[in-house]
Amino acid sequence: MSTQLSVIVYGRDTQGLLGGCLDGITGQLPPGAELVTATVGEAARGVAERYGGAVVPLPQGASDSAARAAGAERANGDWLWFVHAKDRVPTGALRAVLDRLAEVPEHAPELAAGRNCVDVLVADHIRSTWRGTLGAGGDAWRLARVGRRDLPPAHAPDLLRVAPLLGNRVVRAAFWHEHHAGLTRAEEASAEMFAARACLVLAERIACLEHVIVDVRELRPESLPPVTADERYGFVEAYEELQRLMARLGTPARPRAVLYDLMATESMRVVARAPMPSAVAREFFHRASAAAVRWRPEGYRRPAGLEGIRRRLLEEDAYTKYRAFQSANHKRRDVKAAVRARKTRLGAKVRDLHYQRALREPVDPGLAVFSAYWDRGVACNPGAVAAKLTELAPHVRQVWVVSKRTEPLLPPGTEHVVPGTRRYWEVMARAKYLVNNVNFPNAVVKRPGAIHLQTHHGTPLKKMGLDQLDYPTASKGLDFDALLARVDKWDFSISSNSHSTRMWEHAYPSRYTSLDHGYPRNDAYYGARAADIRSIRDRLGIAPGRRAVLYAPTHRDYEARWTPRLDLAALTERLGDGTVLLVRGHYFYGGAASPLATLRRSGRVIDVSAYDPVEEVALASDALITDYSSIMFDYANLDRPVIAYADDWETYASTRGVYFDLMAEPPGHVARTQAELTEILATEAWRDEVSAKARAHFRRRFCEYDDGRAAERVVRRVFLGEPEEALPPVVPVEERTPAPTPEEASS
Repeated sequence: MSTQLSVIVYGRDTQGLLGGCLDGITGQLPPGAELVTATVGEAARGVAERYGGAVVPLPQGASDSAARAAGAERANGDWLWFVHAKDRVPTGALRAVLDRLAEVPEHAPELAAGRNCVDVLVADHIRSTWRGTLGAGGDAWRLARVGRRDLPPAHAPDLLRVAPLLGNRVVRAAFWHEHHAGLTRAEEASAEMFAARACLVLAERIACLEHVIVDVRELRPESLPPVTADERYGFVEAYEELQRLMARLGTPARPRAVLYDLMATESMRVVARAPMPSAVAREFFHRASAAAVRWRPEGYRRPAGLEGIRRRLLEEDAYTKYRAFQSANHKRRDVKAAVRARKTRLGAKVRDLHYQRALREPVDPGLAVFSAYWDRGVACNPGAVAAKLTELAPHVRQVWVVSKRTEPLLPPGTEHVVPGTRRYWEVMARAKYLVNNVNFPNAVVKRPGAIHLQTHHGTPLKKMGLDQLDYPTASKGLDFDALLARVDKWDFSISSNSHSTRMWEHAYPSRYTSLDHGYPRNDAYYGARAADIRSIRDRLGIAPGRRAVLYAPTHRDYEARWTPRLDLAALTERLGDGTVLLVRGHYFYGGAASPLATLRRSGRVIDVSAYDPVEEVALASDALITDYSSIMFDYANLDRPVIAYADDWETYASTRGVYFDLMAEPPGHVARTQAELTEILATEAWRDEVSAKARAHFRRRFCEYDDGRAAERVVRRVFLGEPEEALPPVVPVEERTPAPTPEEASS
């Protein structure tokens, strides 16, 4: 097999971090990829030789640029990925890179025959220190705007703003070797920034990957050699070299304006934040000023506000005035911050006093507080429990916690409070019952006599809770100690199957009682009647006799916004007017603009992303297409066809972490490509015996406790205090009768 990707780890063994870097790579190195370690110094060489792969030793004192060059010369791959020896490659990143490279066209028809189309792949990163993960690098939304397209640099100038690292770029080997001289600087401190941005300027086309592929380890400044004056000045010179490069290439105006903005902004940031002797700071400012004047684009307008004043002072080389302005601005900011802090402290003190006073009042045995999905409104398991509570225990007063933004969407007459208000803290202090499908804020006190009911909001396929410790892309700086403190408040945890019970106990270890009663929200799949299904389809605009297929993909931690992974236009065209797709984006992307606007006009796609409850959408559909969303476990209760579209299973599984192999235990047919999916839906395969057999196994395992009476069992156990033996027993899966299918409902 030819080598598609060479991962080149380069540099010295800084603070003993090289071993961790290599361990993370070798543990996930797939076929088609090789490891090349260009070591600096004997210590690094000794570490690298223990991990295998090609080792290219360089003497102590060799630069990072020299190590990169040596590694590139030794590499055999079509693509080169440079990873600094101090950094880490998150689990799943290698698979994600290879999968994305497989999508990159080798040639573009508008270019000369044999000319490479994409030269650079740009991805996301996270940063961490010795204290832990700081979080995402902030580039995800820029990568998301490009999506799966590949573009010339002039058509995506904002990519120049992506963090200037080589670790978040993968470059075509032929491109690197052709331009290596132009990507290298003699001054080392700014060499990576220069190379990272120069490769974008020189590239014919650029592709993007909305996936974290490198964890940049930020070392304590006190542990590093001090930055010299020449290294400071080299920063400005690096930007000037980039400007000269753009001038030689005739780069269009928009990318040049972006680079100019970056040069001015980052130069001012160095002056404002970097510790420098006064004389060095003044000279740096002078050089940055000359560069700002020299390379100011024709017709360029300075930003408004304070930034515009800073830019004017920079262009005027008015260092003394700038320092005076900076000092005055700092004082003004300090005064404003002090006022804000005083108000915040006063507000917090008043709130805390009010909350503490309310906590001294007795717990109200007739008060229950409900919340769902971070205060989004009446939904999910809490909503189903509340509805059954109204029926079985109407004496219990229900109050919902709802955000100000979603308050107008509440059903009329719903008693509610908005987080942070005085009344909110009153009910949180007095309620005997607190019900949520996530967690209440850390500040909420668990009172003696109060009961916290955790309902959850899905069956776990992906790793959750403490099981995310080994998956930094997914956990994104999650405070696990704070998480456990919240879990310790739980009295009851609802489960829909024994798999979930075991996983919750592993992911959220504490002393709560597991309620193996089923998910209350899934009662709807057994209680709905034919008339209900006809009514829902009528509201959604689904004509009688038309097949409705629900497409509900999950959230991916490595994507900033939702873009359908299917070509929905091609799929609906192939399936024809007899099929309508009900498309539901994950709620994590609720603030993003829908990519379905054009498709909706065709009448073959209905965007149900904002339709609640999702159970009604499921009842209206004839089949489900999903990838790794927990909706598959709920939908299986209907005993209707489920197709798993798993085009990136390996990437998802290795990045997010999973509890079982969905490919080995699918809910129905598995499609790895759109062509396979289309073939299943265009024939009778979508509802054949193979699909039914897989679904039957899946239902037995994952619909274990869902029989239509889950909410009743929960209310009687938690709110009415009935013993478990007095509750309605769970009906075996094979003896249940789910809601009628749309075809049955129409007959």
